Amino acid sequence: MSSIPNARERGDSPGSHRIATLTRIRSVLQAHGKLGTDAMQLSENDDLYAAGMTSLASVNVMLALESEFGIEFPDQMLNRSMFISVAAIEAALRKAASA
Repeated sequence: MSSIPNARERGDSPGSHRIATLTRIRSVLQAHGKLGTDAMQLSENDDLYAAGMTSLASVNVMLALESEFGIEFPDQMLNRSMFISVAAIEAALRKAASA
């Protein structure tokens, strides 16, 4: 079972669950992304590589996301575009959680 329950399962509104998920993603980015900016201040569509994340840091982010959310990303999902933004990471998490 994934640790990304939908709002109905949690009894939350969809918006509050999404905000919590985005905050968790940003926390992982803050700890592991080696960004040149505060991850909590990034918009959902800011380019994480332009913000300073390297390919090596993206591997650390991937591992930390898998641990944080209790999921495993399938190999075919592991590419630069998956880690381009907070929104892309959120979409990848949802896809991996439903696989």
